[in-house]
Amino acid sequence: MSAVRGNVKLRADTLVEEVKDMESSFILVVDDEEIMRSFLQDVLAGEGYQVDVAPTGEEAVNKASRKKYDLVITDIKMPGIDGMGVLSQVKELSPTTEVVVMTGYASLESAVESMKKGAADYITKPFNIDQIRIVVAKTLERRKLKQKAEDEEFYKHLSRTDGLTDLYNQRFFHQLLESEISRAKRFRQSLCLLMLDIDNFKVYNDTNGHPAGDQALKQLAWILNKSVRSCDMVARYGGEEFVVIAPQTDLEGGKILATRLNRLVKEAKFDKEEVLPQGRLTVSIGVASFPDQASDKRDLIEKSDQALYRAKAGGRDKVCIYGEKDEEG
Repeated sequence: MSAVRGNVKLRADTLVEEVKDMESSFILVVDDEEIMRSFLQDVLAGEGYQVDVAPTGEEAVNKASRKKYDLVITDIKMPGIDGMGVLSQVKELSPTTEVVVMTGYASLESAVESMKKGAADYITKPFNIDQIRIVVAKTLERRKLKQKAEDEEFYKHLSRTDGLTDLYNQRFFHQLLESEISRAKRFRQSLCLLMLDIDNFKVYNDTNGHPAGDQALKQLAWILNKSVRSCDMVARYGGEEFVVIAPQTDLEGGKILATRLNRLVKEAKFDKEEVLPQGRLTVSIGVASFPDQASDKRDLIEKSDQALYRAKAGGRDKVCIYGEKDEEG
C-alpha cells in the first residue's frame, strides 16, 4: 500500500513540475466552508499557483466575469448558485476555463453528471492532497496542450491563407499544385489550371480608392470560392490575379469552368464598377492542362499565364485556352 502511495506522490510531483515549467496558472476556489477554502488555497499556493477564493457561487461568477481564470474548483453543493450553476456560467463567460468539481463519496453521481456538462474532472471529499495535486496539474497540463494545438492550427491556417481574401496564398498554392500534379501522375488523371486577372483593375483602384479595391477583391474571391467544386482549390496569386486548380479535369472541362466563372463575374454587381471602361468589372482567364499540354508545375503555370496574356491582349473579358487560336468571351 505504501508503494502505491509512493507512486501516486511521484506522479503528482512530476505533473506539478511539468505545469510549473509553464507560466503560472490562475485558479479560483469556490466553497461555502471557510476551512475548505483555506485548506485548498494553502495547498495550491504552495504549488506555485495564483489562487483566489469565493464563498458563494454568486461571488465566483462575479469574479470570473472580471478576471480570466485557467481553472475553477467548485464544490457541488452550495446554497444559492450551486456547483452546477458555477460550471454553467463560468463556461459561458470563458469556454477555455476548465472547471473541476468537489463532491463527497456519496454524491459521485453528481460529479459524473457535471462532467457530462463540461467539467474536466472531480475531487472527492475528504480531501487527499496528492489527489488534489494530480487532478489540478493534469487538468492544467491538458488545457495547455489543447491551447498549444489550437494555436498551432491557427498559425498553420494563417501561413496558408491570404489575409485579405481568406483564400489560399501564393506560397501554399505552389505546394497544392505540386501535390495535385503528383496525384494526377500517380492515377493517370488530367488536371487544369486557370489563371484569372481582373481587367483594368488599376483604373478601378485609382478612381475608387484602395478600400473599394480591397472590397472588390474580397467579393471576387467569394464568387470564385462558391462557384467551384469542393475538390477545386482557389488561391490569390498576387495583386488582382487569382488561380484555380481543378483536379480530375480535362481541357474541355477546364474551358467550361473558366467560361462559367467569366460569366458569373460579369453578371455580379460590384460597387462603383461603372468607372471601368466596359462599365462593369470583368476578368480574363487563361487555361492550360496537365499532362496533355504541360510536363510539370512550372510548365503548367507558364502556359496558363501565356493563355491569360493572350486573353488580355485580345481585348480582355475573355477565356483563352493554351494552344487554341479561337477565344471565348
